[in-house]
Amino acid sequence: MNPEEIQELRRRYLGPSLSLSYREPLTIVRGQGAYLYDHQDRAYLDCVNNVAHVGHCHPRVIAAGYRQMELLNTNTRYLHPNVVRYAELLLERLPDPLEVCYFVNSGSEANELAWRMARAVTGGTGAVVLDVAYHGNTNTCIDLSPYKFNGPGGSGRPDHVRVVDLPYPYRGRYREDVPELGRRYADQLPMALTELEDSGHRPAAFFAESLPSCGGQIVLPEGFLVAAYGHVHAAGGVAVADEVQVGFGRVGTHFWGFETQGVVPDIVTLGKPIGNGHPLGAVITTRAVAEAFANGMEYFNTFGGNPVSCAIGLAVLEVVEEEGLQANALRVGERLKAGLTALMDRHPAIGEVRGRGLFLGIEFVADRGRRDPDARTAAGVVERMKERGFLLSTDGADHNVIKIKPPLVITDGDGDRLVEALDEELERLD
Repeated sequence: MNPEEIQELRRRYLGPSLSLSYREPLTIVRGQGAYLYDHQDRAYLDCVNNVAHVGHCHPRVIAAGYRQMELLNTNTRYLHPNVVRYAELLLERLPDPLEVCYFVNSGSEANELAWRMARAVTGGTGAVVLDVAYHGNTNTCIDLSPYKFNGPGGSGRPDHVRVVDLPYPYRGRYREDVPELGRRYADQLPMALTELEDSGHRPAAFFAESLPSCGGQIVLPEGFLVAAYGHVHAAGGVAVADEVQVGFGRVGTHFWGFETQGVVPDIVTLGKPIGNGHPLGAVITTRAVAEAFANGMEYFNTFGGNPVSCAIGLAVLEVVEEEGLQANALRVGERLKAGLTALMDRHPAIGEVRGRGLFLGIEFVADRGRRDPDARTAAGVVERMKERGFLLSTDGADHNVIKIKPPLVITDGDGDRLVEALDEELERLD
């Protein structure tokens, strides 16, 4: 089928709320490493697909799934070495007292389960979240996601949820010149927690991405999570770290995003990169939370922890370790960030370049002094870069931030070509 035929069949058979990227959508038929290829075999450097964590179609990941699929795929009501071996290997990479795994099929499922656990261990029903947060596509997760419930088609904030400011040093309430910036943002939590109590909702959890993604590729100010976790613990709630976007070495300096803030959450949720495209997610928690959750109701997930998924998860962990992909994320990410930052000297449309490792954002503004968001320029750059063979996308509350979250196998040369092409496109706009 040609692209026009596929689009017509999408309109006929698929739901109208499903979106496509780019004004002229791509027909992608294969992937390899950091590249995607269209139906005419044109290559595109994939700068946004953080699902393909160790690269599209990594042969070791494919082989692991294939070998296990030939033998058996079933549920966790039978003994099988894959699930316990995988849990053990995953937990070796997490700090104490995080020592219990639950396997699911996606990040949305992981956050849904984390919310059930938080309610079970605290007896509470209230949640505090960051503004512009996105935690998944289930009903529960939409209720925890201002990015959705305050967006088009949303119903607004539910009564059992309170929203605090996104810690946004560039354009937020408190900016980079404010002393103790992280603590200032975290000091909004006590009021939010009190409001929950006053409305009849005992606090159950504070949900936060370790580095907010849909909010605009935000690096949380130092000390924010330490103070925020302290406030939620004092109110009797638990801290949930959403690592769906930034875990598994993406930030370069650390394996997990929360480690960059010097904290240990009560619950960690994983998705996207954990299976390199295979539907896999996980919830990691403490023994105390796991025991409180075991209240007599069985937890069962038909596909969570199946032998094939666990074989694939094991392969992903092994590839990250053996191919040095965390170190690659640090090295390539620092070089790429430096190259993008240098563009600011020539292109006033760039207000800020930020991020860690291969989790980067380029914020576009109409005026650097006022820091007014410029979504139009950001969207135009994304379209032009697609024509040159680079796949990018925008995010943030005002959709003026170009996000860069490529597979961790991206090379220095790939990054250099991205910077060069972006420089040339911005030159056309100036």
